[in-house]
Amino acid sequence: MTESAQNQRLVIKVTAGTDAPERCSQAFTVAAVAAASGVEVSLWLTGESAWFALPGGAAEFELPHAAPLPDLINAVLAGGRITLCTQCAARRDIEEKDLLEGVRIAGAQVFVSEIMEPGTQALVY
Repeated sequence: MTESAQNQRLVIKVTAGTDAPERCSQAFTVAAVAAASGVEVSLWLTGESAWFALPGGAAEFELPHAAPLPDLINAVLAGGRITLCTQCAARRDIEEKDLLEGVRIAGAQVFVSEIMEPGTQALVY
């Protein structure tokens, strides 16, 4: 990877969960591949993807010909950051103490500050 690519940041917002499994899997796959490639990754969980911030939340997710979601989550956490949307967490009665280790809760202000940083590419799935 070139030095300029290593200085790039990727912010991905995933808005789907089991309600749209292909879109959900694509977001996690892109995030995991980018993190493994040395790109600074910030993955945001919103809507139905919020459940994947919980221990065991991704265990039941299945999509033929796709990497297991728990493996993708671990890959992102190993090389990046996962954030659960504040409002999405509140609507589901999810608190910080409930989350997978390494996942945080933050709101729109933090999301906007991340995507406005120079050298950042934002994707929404």
